[in-house]
Amino acid sequence: MSLEAIWIAIGFLGQGLFFGRWIIQWVASERSAKSKVPTAFWYMSLIGGLITLAYAIYRRDPVFIAGQSVGAVVYVRNLVLIYRAAASPSTPLAPPPSNG
Repeated sequence: MSLEAIWIAIGFLGQGLFFGRWIIQWVASERSAKSKVPTAFWYMSLIGGLITLAYAIYRRDPVFIAGQSVGAVVYVRNLVLIYRAAASPSTPLAPPPSNG
C-alpha cells in the first residue's frame, strides 16, 4: 500500500468519525424526544477533526487546515465546560422572597 493510499484512508477515517457524530446526536435526540448533544458528539468531533486536520496538513491545504484547527478549539472548550459543570457541586435554588 502506498503512502498516498494510507493518507487517503486516514482522510476517510477522519471524515467518517466526523459524520458519525451526527448519527450519535440524532439518535440521542430521538431517544429523548428533544434536541440533545451528548458528550460523545464532542469527542467524535475532536477525534474526527484532529484526524482530518492531520490529513489536511499532509495535503498542505490552508483552507482545510484553518477550518479544522478552529473546530478543534471549539470541541475542546465544550468538553472543558461539560466536565467543569459535572465537577461543580450543584447549588440549591434559593427560596423565593416572601411578600410580607
